[in-house]
Amino acid sequence: MKKDLHPSNYREVAFKDMSNEEVFITRSTVNSKETIEIDGKTYPLVKLEITSSSHPFFTGKQKLVDTAGRVDKFLQRYGDRKKK
Repeated sequence: MKKDLHPSNYREVAFKDMSNEEVFITRSTVNSKETIEIDGKTYPLVKLEITSSSHPFFTGKQKLVDTAGRVDKFLQRYGDRKKK
């Protein structure tokens, strides 16, 4: 195998799903400024918006997403460009 091909900073990292507060630990090279303590051990923390534990495809539950608010915010910011 080639030397120095793979990163050498693999370590255990905690990933937290912010929609349902579930935390899982896996090995990763991702950088993080936050930490979390689980079972007396401190891990770097990476916050995620959605994971397989909260995604509708995997859970079978639909989640209401406020898309109307996003559209209204976009129109307020950029307006109707045709009127000019």
